[in-house]
Parts: sequence; C-alpha cells; structure tokens
Amino acid sequence: MMNEKHLGSSLDDFLAEDGRLAEAEAVAAKRVLAFQIAGLMAEQKLSKAEMARRMSTSRAAVDRLLDANAESATLATLEKAAAALGRRLHVALV
Repeated sequence: MMNEKHLGSSLDDFLAEDGRLAEAEAVAAKRVLAFQIAGLMAEQKLSKAEMARRMSTSRAAVDRLLDANAESATLATLEKAAAALGRRLHVALV
C-alpha cells in the first residue's frame, strides 16, 4: 500500500524529501537540451559529422551531447553547440 505520508504531495516534494530533486532537475534539463539540439540539427539538415566540425570536436563528442542519458555535457560544450546552430545558450538561476 502507498505510504500515506506522501498522499496528495507532488513529485517535487517527494524528491526533495528524498534528497534527489536537484539531480532529477539536472537530468531533465540535459534531456531537454539534447532534444532541442537534435531538433535544430534536423531543421538545418545538419549531420553529426558537420556539427562536430563546426564545434571543433569529434563525432563521438556530438553523440554524447545528443545522448539524453549522458551527464557529461559542460557549459562550454553546450555553448559551442549553440553557436554551431546559430543560437546562444541562456542559463539562469531561478
């Protein structure tokens, strides 16, 4: 049976109590960015090889960037990806 302590609470409340909210939010942000980058690449008909060339990196690095489960993307890498797509990266503390 479900723990009644959490009945009616939000997933955010549960994750915060469990100490995993920040981790879950970071994973979600990375997945959204990977999805957005892949979408822009598709819009621009940009191959992974061309994206890697524009970013001055390897195709394997682009594969990691597009992997929603990979956690290794740095701000510098995300900025390079944004520039390669004619965009800017916007990060904010909320």
